[in-house]
Amino acid sequence: MKIFDTHIHINSKNIEQNYLLEHMEKAGVYGGGLISCPPEEATTALLKMPFKERLENVLKWKKGYEGRLFAGLWVHPEEKDVCAKVQEAKNEGIDFFKVICDTMPAYEKPCMELCSAIEKTNKPVMFHSGILYGGTDTSRFNRPAYWESLLNLKNLKFSLAHCSWPWHDECFAVYGKFLHYYNSSKGSEMYLDTTPGTPKIYRKDLLYKIFNIGYDIENNIIFGTDSIATDYNVEWVKGWITLDRQLMEEMDVPENVLRKYYNENYMRFLKCEDIDHRLPQINK
Repeated sequence: MKIFDTHIHINSKNIEQNYLLEHMEKAGVYGGGLISCPPEEATTALLKMPFKERLENVLKWKKGYEGRLFAGLWVHPEEKDVCAKVQEAKNEGIDFFKVICDTMPAYEKPCMELCSAIEKTNKPVMFHSGILYGGTDTSRFNRPAYWESLLNLKNLKFSLAHCSWPWHDECFAVYGKFLHYYNSSKGSEMYLDTTPGTPKIYRKDLLYKIFNIGYDIENNIIFGTDSIATDYNVEWVKGWITLDRQLMEEMDVPENVLRKYYNENYMRFLKCEDIDHRLPQINK
């Protein structure tokens, strides 16, 4: 089974494809989603890059491994000319966008305008949701209910990372609302990104609720690890894969649902096909 790690951060100017792919293979991971360095407006990050620089950097990471590595551009609602930048990034080959609401909730006008611009590109957006570490009081912008504002957009695919820990139950309630409107062709589509976030003691509770809540949820869950591209921790990644598999086996989650969780849902999220049928060779 191909496993995609959908949540990998870039925090270096260096392009180290061989290192990343070798360590992914050791962890049992086939490929994944690479999130660019943050914009200069981000308040919770260290290495920040101007638009052109971070766009060029993340696109270099996936070059030659399209279908295995996917490039995501981190954008900020307060970034100058951000809506035009979103369109330019799409034209240059960006696969998805990343937004962290660290200065305002999702329903504020600048963020809604940014989401509308992303919607027009037909690309998805990954949001942070839940407690947000850093030295400022940013978690107050990241309660999952604040994303109900995206019901006003009709064709946006978006995910909430960490399943909004510690507000799991609120996150599931919001998902149920989006599911209702999506099924009636009236709203955008929400995905649950199980990237920890979640301390291990809460993992069983998280997965139990996902698979027993009674919602049609198996098609809208994706797996990630919040790893670093230039410091990909094999044991950390293997540990989460092993724990999730163990917990899902205890719940008799069928193999076809595991494929969705680790692979097929992410392909649908990106609106692309899993075009690679054999493992590409790593360039030595």
